[in-house]
Amino acid sequence: MVYYGQTSCEQDTEGYLDVVKYVFSSYKKEVPLVINTMGWVKGEGLLLLIDIVRLLSPSHIVQMDVYDWKAMAPLTPEYVHLTPGLYTKGKQQAKCKQMGVSGVGSWKPSEGEGDASAPEYKLLYVHPEFPRAGVAGEARVHSGILRDMSILGYLGQLQSPDIGAVLPLHSLVPYQVPFNAVALRVIHTDVAPTNIMYAVNASWVGLCRIPDEIRCQTDGPVLLTQTPVCDCLGFGIVRGVEMEKKLYHVLTPVPPENLRLVNCLLLGNIAVPNCILVGQQGVEGEIPYVTSDYNYSILGSGKLKKKKHFKRREYAFECDYT
Repeated sequence: MVYYGQTSCEQDTEGYLDVVKYVFSSYKKEVPLVINTMGWVKGEGLLLLIDIVRLLSPSHIVQMDVYDWKAMAPLTPEYVHLTPGLYTKGKQQAKCKQMGVSGVGSWKPSEGEGDASAPEYKLLYVHPEFPRAGVAGEARVHSGILRDMSILGYLGQLQSPDIGAVLPLHSLVPYQVPFNAVALRVIHTDVAPTNIMYAVNASWVGLCRIPDEIRCQTDGPVLLTQTPVCDCLGFGIVRGVEMEKKLYHVLTPVPPENLRLVNCLLLGNIAVPNCILVGQQGVEGEIPYVTSDYNYSILGSGKLKKKKHFKRREYAFECDYT
């Protein structure tokens, strides 16, 4: 598993392909592999999909169309063979260069033509016959809800298995991680080193392992200048940053034997669900990390957005982290 750190790869398609290559490199080909591609199939998304098909060389492709609207051409082997991707070239069609000076000169294929062989896979094309199948726009709402539910379910592992009251996150004992024990990197944007702790505090992070040994001459934070493509062992919340003792306080359900391998924290554009921050029971006075006294001048800061679709009848559920 690799922590990409964003819900969409539009801003960094090259990094996304690097992640796909890294994950695929560990496939041993001893068992069948099912690849669930994303729903971005327009413009550059389709070109990226063609790159991924070429990269992974599948034996079968299942393509689901949209009811009463043709979203894209069937991804036949011929189509993928001829169509250029975002980073790969398609086979050139009917481009020849006339050699010699006479009008009856010999014809030779252009440079690069015929080098790549057509991919060999079976296309299973599914055209739904029921209305609203694959309607654009709804998937984005659903994926946001499912993502928050997935995070809440993951954090539910922090709770005691005994039936009883659910403990808010500020009541759980975090791990103390020295600044110089882990490297730090913000994936999705540039943050000034002086403001890095503001960005990391109270954030969702990937707990990762980079092959390089962490060497730091000081006891300050170790900041990476590039985003590594590396193993992700799980996730956590940086519950606090203790500047005096130079410690990160991290809440995570990852077992201690795996945490010993973690030497890198990656912060992406994945937010802690709002209800975790605003639903902290047993707090007198101002709720931790929730304030109306807001400083917009801090680089990397932003307001929490209320997700109004939680109120819809068909998706009504109590937002909890059990």
